[in-house]
Amino acid sequence: MYTDLTGKVVLVSGSSSGIGRATALAYATEGARVGITYHRDRDGAEQTAEAVRAAGGEGLVCRYDLRDERTAQDTVEQVAERWGGLDVLVANAISWGDAIPRPGAPRPAFEDVPAKQWQDVLQTTVAGPYHLVQAALPAMRGRPWGRIVFLGAGLADTGLPGAGSYGAGKSALYGLARSLAWELGERDILVNTVVPGQTLTANVLAHMPAPAREAKAATLPTGRMSTPEDVATAVVFLGSAANGNITGETLRVTGGS
Repeated sequence: MYTDLTGKVVLVSGSSSGIGRATALAYATEGARVGITYHRDRDGAEQTAEAVRAAGGEGLVCRYDLRDERTAQDTVEQVAERWGGLDVLVANAISWGDAIPRPGAPRPAFEDVPAKQWQDVLQTTVAGPYHLVQAALPAMRGRPWGRIVFLGAGLADTGLPGAGSYGAGKSALYGLARSLAWELGERDILVNTVVPGQTLTANVLAHMPAPAREAKAATLPTGRMSTPEDVATAVVFLGSAANGNITGETLRVTGGS
């Protein structure tokens, strides 16, 4: 696959662990320079940077807060100043707070969900990526091509009781990608969304017992749950020169669920 990523500049938000770390590492393996962001877990971000360098890439760690648009601008500026611009933006960072109930936890009735929870979740799932894209586009000017990849969520398709705010926010990214595809296509900036299903991240492994994981895998056509690396491969494809003319689309990495 001709990804043409040697020397390209990539920013992966929320890359201190999980899918974000796997994505940063996948880009590094293809020769990219990778901006790595964290909110609280700086140690995790530094570990990602070490893995990026070990894979032959270059890494730069930046603090980024989905709730603070100034950090979006600061992060993009740090990456662009270090490497002279930006080619690829992967908007992966997430923060759902209490918007996704833990298995077995009580779920408030919809009419009892506090307005502040809705506002906070929409801030992180919709406004956060909006500010990041706004900051990134000037840094993409003058580059041969650009790619933007949003990370969606399977529950925006399937629904989940008690997770209305998070599902609504992630659904909004589909519409944003479609509109940006029209706005940016003439500049060869392609915008797509990758939707992971329930993925074997450390968080899932910690909170989903092995029997539950086996039962989930048994319901899938592939017979297994996705790994972070499965998702990262899809992101790198859409966020590289291997993707020549796909934009405004949604690619689901769910094992067929």
